[in-house]
Amino acid sequence: MVKRSLQGSVTGIEQARKTFAQKGWTQDNLAFEVNLKTRQPIWRFFTGRPVERHIFIEICSVLSLNWREIAANPPEEFPQSKELGAEFLDIDALVQQVRSQRFDKIQDQCGTLQLLDVSRPVKIDDIYIDINILEEIASFQWLEFADLQKFTSREFERFGFGEVSQMQIAGITAVETYSKLRVLGKPGVGKTTFLQHLAIQCNRGRFAANRVPIFVTLRDFADESRETEEFHLLNYILKEFFTCGISDPSVLETLLLEGRVLLLLDGLDEVLHQQSIGIINEIRRLSEKYQKNMFVVTCRTAAKAFNLRRFTDVEIAPFTSKQIVAFAQKWFTALTKTNIQDKQKQAVEFIEKLDLPENLQFRRLVVTPLFLHLACWVFHYQNKFPTQKVVFYKQCLSLLLGKWDENKGIKRDEVYKGFFLSQKLKLLSQIAYTTFEQGNYFFEQHIVEQYISDYISDLPNASTELEELQLDSEGVLQAIELQHGLLAERVRGIFSFSSLTFQEYLSARQIVANYNLQALEKPLERLVSHITEPRWREIFLLTVAMLQSADFLVQLMKQKVDALVAQDPYLQKFLTWASKKSLAVPPQPAAIRAFYFALDRTPHLIPHFFLACILDQGIFLDIALDNLVMECTIDCKSNFADVHACEDALSNALVIVQDAALRQALQQLKDQLLDAEQSKKRFHTWWQTSYPAWMEQLNTMLAKHRNIQHQWHFSSEQLQVLQQYYDANQLLIDCLNSNCEVTDIVRQEIEASLLLPIEELSKREWKGL
Repeated sequence: MVKRSLQGSVTGIEQARKTFAQKGWTQDNLAFEVNLKTRQPIWRFFTGRPVERHIFIEICSVLSLNWREIAANPPEEFPQSKELGAEFLDIDALVQQVRSQRFDKIQDQCGTLQLLDVSRPVKIDDIYIDINILEEIASFQWLEFADLQKFTSREFERFGFGEVSQMQIAGITAVETYSKLRVLGKPGVGKTTFLQHLAIQCNRGRFAANRVPIFVTLRDFADESRETEEFHLLNYILKEFFTCGISDPSVLETLLLEGRVLLLLDGLDEVLHQQSIGIINEIRRLSEKYQKNMFVVTCRTAAKAFNLRRFTDVEIAPFTSKQIVAFAQKWFTALTKTNIQDKQKQAVEFIEKLDLPENLQFRRLVVTPLFLHLACWVFHYQNKFPTQKVVFYKQCLSLLLGKWDENKGIKRDEVYKGFFLSQKLKLLSQIAYTTFEQGNYFFEQHIVEQYISDYISDLPNASTELEELQLDSEGVLQAIELQHGLLAERVRGIFSFSSLTFQEYLSARQIVANYNLQALEKPLERLVSHITEPRWREIFLLTVAMLQSADFLVQLMKQKVDALVAQDPYLQKFLTWASKKSLAVPPQPAAIRAFYFALDRTPHLIPHFFLACILDQGIFLDIALDNLVMECTIDCKSNFADVHACEDALSNALVIVQDAALRQALQQLKDQLLDAEQSKKRFHTWWQTSYPAWMEQLNTMLAKHRNIQHQWHFSSEQLQVLQQYYDANQLLIDCLNSNCEVTDIVRQEIEASLLLPIEELSKREWKGL
């Protein structure tokens, strides 16, 4: 007979009390965690009184204790299932008894995770975040290619990930809603972890408490079936029951007939192709024969061709911002060895830095638990995101191209016909660069298959038969999508890279490879032709980081930037003015040129130049005087508010101006300003007759004493060119400030000649600077 209750030993209770004290909980807190309505069983547990067996085991589980070590005289083994059948005629009692006997098995099987590059198992409760489910799967939809071509890069990242129009529901809600569910997802989105979580929650009675959870890894089932040469899932489960002391087949049969099983089948895509049909047929047979039970199967989205009749397909949604925050908080708490305050502080810093604009590419990737874990791991050791993004992206690709399956012990079908990792990267890089240069984030299936066919045809011993090449290209495309998740079918017949970050990285890789091969198409020159296109910005930064020497590229960029304004005399005059102003403020004229360039084009940004004011008194004065012009722009409908502001600005300027002639000129202008206390009629008369001349005097005075000119009148085309010129210079500086290999002499020459007019650039060349 199975003991219906258990009680703690003296040493076991002492150990439990210590662990309980470390948690900092009350008995009410523990009762809530164990899903009890009162705390009386908790009190009985800690006072050494008998507690119902499943409650005793659950209390120990929540406290992370081995119940056998806590219990007094724990049973050495469970009774054979013959006793179960004879003793328990009530189905509810049978369910609870089987759940009790299999409790340890499920906890051991599903209670921990082995995270990438982490040497110890992590408890699933310490890291798991509730997932969301998309009931409408994007790749099942029919859309026109032309509709997708309109997407911007931001819309591209959101499309197909449930952030545009698709409704999301909680994962556990989907399981409760659909009794036969197939959960699809891309690599690393947490499909297996979700099933483990369901098993643990069911095991603890927090979900489907009237069912027996059974977790099956389908590749293990397939391996055993290959050895026995039969696919019989029921027999496989019976063997697992036997290890828990349940050997009577009628027990499992009874549970299935009564609809009391939660069957969790993990990794349909991980089964080798030659076994997949047998596995699918067995799942269909079992689910149709015992249809009152709950069935959940996981599978990669790309393997959706494996049709499971009468199953509802849903897809795991990428993490939302809230889920990313929750995961990071759990990750740093569970996996770092510092005190709790430092753990929480680092989690906060991770989230804050992840949201910075310069880390947008990381933010794109960490919408899956796999890459979010990797980002947390890197951040934990460096306390920042890596400046060498190339290294991080390379590691992510390595995971998708094999390491992830290798860590999970998964063997895939060899569709690549002997492709090495370098060949896979070369093929993907060619596809990425070709499509990106064409401006295509999306591409039709026949187009990408043609790219693959062209690549295969150049390989040694490649077939010359067009039909065979076509079949090979189709197989390779399916393998890339299924095994690696780097290409994804976004809607029917239309593909894209799974992340724009990967397309950008692989494009930059292709540019560098072509340059190293001294390709005839001059890849760096072609890259530089896109310097004014914002969507190419990240590829410039990645390319400059990958080159062994970036001298030639940054020099090409500088030439292209200067050429943007070289043919416009008016813009050259403007640059000459900025250059002359900078000469009066040594020792960093390039930085000062940039300041005046921005100041004259964007006076509303004056408050953001505070640092420049601290560094140089002349700049401080020019900002104050430029602000004066803004404040003295008076509207006739202002009801004297602008007059007061102008008067205050003049008074402030007089305080900081030291030049006597400039002070006198400012005082005269202030004396001419209409008294704000005058009547409205007199104000309008002054505004119409005297104000224009007054403003002209102000501008003339500033031009004379400080060479601050406000008569620049740019056309809309010139403003556009100036913006492109400014942004391109900023990109060039960002490239120089990245971890790229640029010689000191090239770096110094570029920095010294930034924002110079063509005439001065020519003089520098003539002098040999």
